[in-house]
Amino acid sequence: MRYPYRNYEWEKLPEQQMLERSEQFLYQIKKRRTVRDYSTKKVPPAVIKNAILSAGSAPSGANMQPWHFVVVSKPELRKRIREEAELEEREFYTRRASQQWLDALAPLGTNDKKPFLETASHLIVIFARKFNIDAQGNKHKNYYTPESVGIATGMLITALHNAGVATLTHTPSPMKFLNGLLDRPLHEKPFLILVAGYPETGARVPDIQKYSLKELATFI
Repeated sequence: MRYPYRNYEWEKLPEQQMLERSEQFLYQIKKRRTVRDYSTKKVPPAVIKNAILSAGSAPSGANMQPWHFVVVSKPELRKRIREEAELEEREFYTRRASQQWLDALAPLGTNDKKPFLETASHLIVIFARKFNIDAQGNKHKNYYTPESVGIATGMLITALHNAGVATLTHTPSPMKFLNGLLDRPLHEKPFLILVAGYPETGARVPDIQKYSLKELATFI
């Protein structure tokens, strides 16, 4: 069965307006940075919901939409997530990571302590689904799952930044503990924890540089 079709709601813009909008977006998105110091002030729930709906509009293989977002705000659950994540992080920094990896992280000053998992307004745990299950219990394989979930995650980060919310991507490894803590089925694989909230007053970020256009792209 094919989907019914409808007209594409395309907004035709004059070229000058296209340029202006692209420049405005570039100016705003270049301000986005990974933040590790968060205020306990709460972001309005509607802002989080709108950002997730924005992420849910992402393209996906065969429109299978192989993602699920769990928004965690309960303090006791946040505490348990931090405890489990820091356990994995200690293993990473003391045993699992190669010296080359640790050397690459050293300029950023990261370590196994992750207080932001408790202090930031929300945690959004993103799961990737290997397959979907319909109302009759039938399994339907998902396609291009990592690519699709990655695109949706990027759109979620961008939507939150656009709304004035700071974020941090956190990927303790392994993350299987999240299935148990958040009561998610085993066919969903934790993709990452997105920390979302307001920066702490005086929050600082590393003064890093991004690639220039010449380094980023080739035009042929």
